[in-house]
Amino acid sequence: MANEETKKKKSTKAPAKAKGKKAEKVAEAAPEKKTEAGIPTPRFKNRYHESVVPQMIERFGYRNSMQVPRLAKIVINMGVGEGTQNTKLVDSAVEELQTITGQRPNVRRARLSISNFRLREGTPVGAAVTLRRTRMWEFLDRLVTFSVPRIRDFQGLPRRGCDGGGYYTFGLKEQLIFP
Repeated sequence: MANEETKKKKSTKAPAKAKGKKAEKVAEAAPEKKTEAGIPTPRFKNRYHESVVPQMIERFGYRNSMQVPRLAKIVINMGVGEGTQNTKLVDSAVEELQTITGQRPNVRRARLSISNFRLREGTPVGAAVTLRRTRMWEFLDRLVTFSVPRIRDFQGLPRRGCDGGGYYTFGLKEQLIFP
């Protein structure tokens, strides 16, 4: 019983008020949503949760918001065909992917030896990056807002890019579209 009374006393205390002009300005400003780490929530993530999810629930008749499809990760990979002869090309691909995504890519190596392609097992053949959470949403925002409109002769993203497993794939010929 003593523990219950002390819990009640602690919970009934009024929160301390901040004093000063800065506290008043902070209180007046609209609170910005933040992640657990204190980083502002990405713009596309807010838009997805506030407008896209309710529209999809209404349109498709989902009973629960957890039934709505959502992004789990974005995987960006770059294959380097001539990387078997010149490993410096793989290094430049790694640097390009790092500047585009802001995250260090993983060097992909050949699993099998193929004599017709002069490829040996373990030879670097490309690079890949997996983006999740905040970096994923920020990359998607930059891709849709800046990069896709800069594609030459852009006529929309292909509808055939979606497979039966819920994955969407499309290829790019050049990296110049990324600012």
